[in-house]
Formats: sequence, C-alpha cells, structure tokens
Amino acid sequence: MRNYTSFNRNEWAKLAPLDKVNITKEELADIKSLGDVIDLTDVHEIYTSLISYLHLVYQQKKNAQKAQIKFLHKSFSPAPFIIGISGSVAVGKSTTARLLQLLLSRTYPELKVHLMTTDGFIYPNEELKRRNLMPRKGFPESYDMALLSNFLRDVLSGKSDIVYPLYSQELSDIVPGKYGHLKNPDVLIIEGINTLQLPESGQVVTSDFFDFSIYIDAEEDLIEKWYMQRFRKVLKLNKNKPDNFYYKMANGPLEDAIQLAEETWQMVNLVNLREYIAPTKQRASLILHKTDGHLIDRIYLRHI
Repeated sequence: MRNYTSFNRNEWAKLAPLDKVNITKEELADIKSLGDVIDLTDVHEIYTSLISYLHLVYQQKKNAQKAQIKFLHKSFSPAPFIIGISGSVAVGKSTTARLLQLLLSRTYPELKVHLMTTDGFIYPNEELKRRNLMPRKGFPESYDMALLSNFLRDVLSGKSDIVYPLYSQELSDIVPGKYGHLKNPDVLIIEGINTLQLPESGQVVTSDFFDFSIYIDAEEDLIEKWYMQRFRKVLKLNKNKPDNFYYKMANGPLEDAIQLAEETWQMVNLVNLREYIAPTKQRASLILHKTDGHLIDRIYLRHI
C-alpha cells in the first residue's frame, strides 16, 4: 500500500529495543475476547515492538507540549495521548485494546492508561426504535456523534473528570444510570468500529482527536467465520442466564438462532464493513493484518 512500510512478523519483531514483556498466560487469557486467538508469541513478536513505537510517539507529543508551554509562557493541562482502534466486529479489537492497556501499564508504570469503547455513544435501544434505526444499529447514524465529539473536546481541554455512558453486551443496550469516569490519564485508548469513520457533513471527524490509530484487518470470509464461531459460543455461555440478551435465542431452536446470525452478518455487519468501516483503513497510522486463526501476518506502518 502507498504511504505505508510493510513488515512481516520477523521483520517487525526485530524492531523492538525492549526485553520481552513480563506477562503470563493467565493474564493473557483474562483479557482475551470470546473467540479470539492470541498467545505469548504474539505478544513478543507483535506487541512488544508496537508498544515501543507507541511510547516513542507519546514522547514526541510530550516534548511538543513542553515546547509549546515554554514558547507561550503559559501553563495548561496537557491532553492525553489518544490511541484509536478500529476494524470490523469479531476481528479482535477488544483484545488488542485490553492487551495494549496492560502492556503499556506494565512496561511504562509511570503512565496512567485508560481504556474505553465507543459503544457507549450508540443511542439507547428505545431511541433507536423511536428513530426507526434498530435495523441499522452499529451504522454511523445509530451513534450520537455530537455527544462523542463533545466528550473528545473535553478530553483535549484537560478537564479533570469527564463522564461518559456505558454499554452492556449482556443487555445489548446502554446501561441506564451508570457512567464511566475519565480522570486525567496519560494515555487514552478508544476502541470501536466507528473510530476512523468520516461523519456527516459539518460534524467533527473523530479521528482528528487521535494521536495514533490502529486498524485490524482481515478478509471478509474469515471475519464472517469468526463472527459465527463467536455467536455459537455466546449461545452456549448464556443458556442459563435469563437476564442476558441472548437467553431466548440460546434456549430456542438452534437453526433459527444460526439463521438470524447469518442474516445479521449479511444484512448488517457485512454492509457496515464494506460501506463504512473498511474504507477508513488507510486513514490508520498502523494496520495489523490477520489471517487464519487470528494470526497477524503483516504489519503496515504509515509514513510520518
């Protein structure tokens, strides 16, 4: 790809000046998303170099902020270093986000690293129904982009305590009356399918707030396979959980549930991927390309 330097796993692994990060198999299992595949080899060959590079870019921003303060003779609260992570559903965004949070905190203990998702900025189901958007849940118009933009403006302003809504995968809805709090992190990781998308005309581009962005890429047929594998596991896990969104499906005819998942993939997730998610890939600072078994085989780093 133009404007990117391509690396295979061996080439990328050799870039890391750091020793291997001290992380256990148990810790890795705790942060792994359902259906995702990752092991300590991935940590050492992919993520050690990645967090080393992220820290380099972080230091560049800190130095620029110090230089600006010195030049202006004015003190202000520096904004955190913001990392955006994007890609299709079921491609492994959440695992990557949680792993980066753990590794950055472990390798650079002086850094306060906060992780959040853009799921909290989707309209509540009742509002989606009112707007006739339930069939378009996950598409750009189903998100309150004004609320997200205002949140990011508060982040850049250095506000000390910023409240944001929370989304529950169990409820498949916004959690009423519960909020997350962002309190002056050094690094903010924001994960979601819409982090790199171009909004409607006149709105702020969310990725303009990011200092670094990562797109997780894979072929459509592989993502579909991972999506369906994950769906089957979700059904098994929630067979005895009446409060879970998937409980009724888990206890109904399996063929009906599988058909619904296939229809959801074809009519919602695949359309969203082709029209709104994949076109943003080359806006990312770095692309992690996956092949069978969630194996990262290529890394593309955009030229500065």
